[in-house]
Amino acid sequence: MTMNPTAGGATSFPEKFLWGAATSAYQIEGSPLADGAGMNIWHRFSHTPGRVKGGDTGDLACDHYRRFAEDVEWMARLGLDSYRFSLAWARILPEGLGRVNAKGIDFYSRLVDQLLTRGIEPCVTLFHWDLPVALDDRGGWLNPDIAHWFADYAEVCFRALGDRVPMWATLNEPWVVVDGGYLYGVNAPGHRNLYEAPIAAHHLMRAHGAAVQRYRGIGKQKIGLVVNLEPKDAASESAEDLAATTRADVYMNQQYLDPPMLGRAPDGMREIYGDAWVEFPAEDFALIRQPIDFLGINYYTRSIMKHDDATWPMRAAKVRTEGPGHMQTGWEVHAESLTRALCWVKERYGDIPLYITENGGAFDDPSPTADGRIDDAQRVSYYREHLLATLEAIRRGVDVRGYFAWSLLDNFEWASGYAITFGLLHVDPATQARTMKASAEYYREVIRTNGAVLADGSGAVFGS
Repeated sequence: MTMNPTAGGATSFPEKFLWGAATSAYQIEGSPLADGAGMNIWHRFSHTPGRVKGGDTGDLACDHYRRFAEDVEWMARLGLDSYRFSLAWARILPEGLGRVNAKGIDFYSRLVDQLLTRGIEPCVTLFHWDLPVALDDRGGWLNPDIAHWFADYAEVCFRALGDRVPMWATLNEPWVVVDGGYLYGVNAPGHRNLYEAPIAAHHLMRAHGAAVQRYRGIGKQKIGLVVNLEPKDAASESAEDLAATTRADVYMNQQYLDPPMLGRAPDGMREIYGDAWVEFPAEDFALIRQPIDFLGINYYTRSIMKHDDATWPMRAAKVRTEGPGHMQTGWEVHAESLTRALCWVKERYGDIPLYITENGGAFDDPSPTADGRIDDAQRVSYYREHLLATLEAIRRGVDVRGYFAWSLLDNFEWASGYAITFGLLHVDPATQARTMKASAEYYREVIRTNGAVLADGSGAVFGS
């Protein structure tokens, strides 16, 4: 990426820009059944042979459930303004609804208090993929009643923590929930059914709207939605590849934003799903289109698409780019497309405040040096280039108000288990000891200078 960090005179981020890091409950907490918690679908999925690489589970993860105070101290050392984390629905409501588990609420209450003691703003996500098994057994996101179940759960959380939590997100990446969990079966709950996907997607968005509606009667601060965006480029100028790219964009980027932002499904959904598509009633979209205070954008990569009749339902397949710039996941490192994604949101949906709620790189970390340093130069470069891309979007008039690095800790990366590392902090799987990587040192300097360090060169001094 070539970008002038001083373009337009901008050499640092706006005053009061929010600097944070992000995690999710099942990926870091461990102790998933402790103190009266109910089982969630990722616990069941990861304990099903063949579902997760290496047979890994979140039983221990980063042991955050017992080490949260230590982790908050690490956040303070990084200088974080905010910490984005999710609540485990089944830890709070073991059956998914009804009876509240006081010990589950108490855990999150103590975490929130610890954060506030260290001057770190809690940013809470209500749902980051770990649906209670008790609700999955009643149909999960296929059951229309789940919108009301979710709103009831959200109200319990708002009443217990809302006096101290200024920023809430309803859902994290509903596209992943549906695409991985209901269409392709690679994520929990492991379904593979074209006809289920549009139903699950719609009920997720209804649940979002119902939770926002419930918050307006209780909460006084900010609530929003978090989606993952991935700009799409065509592999060629052929009519087939261009049409495939449009379908891929509608399916991933518009499907979960047009309903809450525009009050309708995007054009092209019937073409994508065929006879599996469902025309939902207008009153559903009225519920979904609740005014929100911000939109969270998770960005990792772009995709280059070609026409492929064998890839359902989009009839579009990804083309791997050439060159060395790829993560452990196979994703291309392409910072310019973060700028594109942020500008696209402004152009399509208007001037809603945006937060980059996840952004980070998964790379093979080198072994520690003799003095214990982990010099993850690729991740340092990734952060620098993507922060410059964020700054460029701000220069173009996009209202970006904060940035959350993914992730605070090396953790359980879903179906990849512990084979993928995104963390600013290395976590020793045997001892659970945390170690700051060079990327953490670099990010700490970014925060300290409000981004001015980005203009000082490649950042290699932190990662080589």
